[in-house]
Amino acid sequence: MAFKKWTKSAEQLRPDPRHGSRMAAKFINCMMWSGKKTVAQHIFYDALDLIAKKIPDVPPIEVFERAVDNVRPNIQIRSKRVGGSNYQVPMAVNSRRSQSLAIRWILDASRAKKGRPMHMRLASELMDAYNRQGAAMTARDNVHRMADANKAFAHFAW
Repeated sequence: MAFKKWTKSAEQLRPDPRHGSRMAAKFINCMMWSGKKTVAQHIFYDALDLIAKKIPDVPPIEVFERAVDNVRPNIQIRSKRVGGSNYQVPMAVNSRRSQSLAIRWILDASRAKKGRPMHMRLASELMDAYNRQGAAMTARDNVHRMADANKAFAHFAW
């Protein structure tokens, strides 16, 4: 009996049609709700158009990629049970997980802002992350602060 070879989702991911960026395609897929990809693409591209108007000297896809890189965490907290008690152990983050965390934090921060259309909220959050400000950067800083506070338990990371 022959087994079907499963493909990885990263291999199946096609770059986005406008910029040819895999990170943008991943971001659009994470933003999508109920399979409505064209709606997510319109929101993303409208946000990039707003960024292009507000920051004219830098290409908007570069602003997006730098914003995601700025929000990426280097370390994370994992709960580890040792000798009957739980410790919050700081550990290094895999690059794929750090990218997915950054995308999730940017989307959560932009969805939390109310009162404006989504493309405006996303554009402002991406520009804030590009400038190392905003709610997504606060989430990253909180994770780093927790890891720094618990670095005494780093020897439990095995």
